[in-house]
Amino acid sequence: MNISQLPKDELVYDLLQKGLDASQARSEATADNMANINTEGYKRKYVTFEESLKKSVDDLELKTDDEKHIKVNSEYGSVNVKTDDSTSMNEDGNNVDIDNEMVNQSANALMYNALVTQVNNKLSMRRYVIDGK
Repeated sequence: MNISQLPKDELVYDLLQKGLDASQARSEATADNMANINTEGYKRKYVTFEESLKKSVDDLELKTDDEKHIKVNSEYGSVNVKTDDSTSMNEDGNNVDIDNEMVNQSANALMYNALVTQVNNKLSMRRYVIDGK
């Protein structure tokens, strides 16, 4: 099914899933960076997601023929792992800053927990509507 045909509630689930995917990719990139702190010439990896998500939200068409549909670019919220080729932190060409990576790891854990909480809340509401409990 094309994203433009998703009902609003399914779009929310899809966006939450994309957010969880981005968080997982960010966690893996941070772990790689920390593992390669002493690797000569290693360039840190980072994940872009929020920029493409913001662009997709900016491109939303809110006028639709069917009130259950929101038209969105099918590439909304794409998760991309990129390499930071900026200046090196160390003389050996490595640009990993362990303090920055630890901050990124903590921020990512908070984001992941917030996304999981949102998914659980959505599922609880569905269960309540279906079961009445």
